[in-house]
Amino acid sequence: MARSARRTASTRFNVQAFLNSTDGVGRVTAYPKDAVIYAQGAPADSVMYLQKGNIKLSVVSSAGKEAVIGMLGPREFFGEGCLAGQPRRMGTATARSAATVVVIGKRTMRRLLHEHHALSDVFIAKVLARNIRIEEDLIDQLFNRSEKRLARTLLRLACYGQPDAPATVIPTVSQETLAEIVGTTRSRINVFMQKFRKMGFIDDREGLRVKASLLSVVLGD
Repeated sequence: MARSARRTASTRFNVQAFLNSTDGVGRVTAYPKDAVIYAQGAPADSVMYLQKGNIKLSVVSSAGKEAVIGMLGPREFFGEGCLAGQPRRMGTATARSAATVVVIGKRTMRRLLHEHHALSDVFIAKVLARNIRIEEDLIDQLFNRSEKRLARTLLRLACYGQPDAPATVIPTVSQETLAEIVGTTRSRINVFMQKFRKMGFIDDREGLRVKASLLSVVLGD
């Protein structure tokens, strides 16, 4: 009974309202599009909560090759590696659109998670959900053709299948960035986008709108 009550409370827990009502939790910082929120190799001393906007997580190899490992939307935590003892950032977080971020110091975040069980439950659930999504992306990268990977990426960016996500138009995202996420060339992305447009799966006359019919590409052989 106690566990059930705790789960129910955590599902109703509003992280943003909690942060707004608690003095001195963190600082709110606005970032313009393409701004670096933190860079690979920088000291890992804080956890971030994305209030508004979209974030790209990427890593660069010693040979200078960049790989996109995640795309985040509002109401997600990132930079939590510092809580597990990471002294420096393992990758770079970049604003894909104008973004508002709450920056919470490592010690403060540890204290909050210890003192507020509802926050702890939501934090763990969000981080686990993101890790599952990244694992699914890796499997997608290994086993699916690039056209299907692009369709899945567009649906994810449009928050398809997330009942609590607001209806949204995908923020401007370049074909170069899509190519990095999908793991193919920009020219192939261009071909697939034209195909999706002709088939009525996407509409880019007023921003990029992704239609549910694009799911047929993901489910097809």
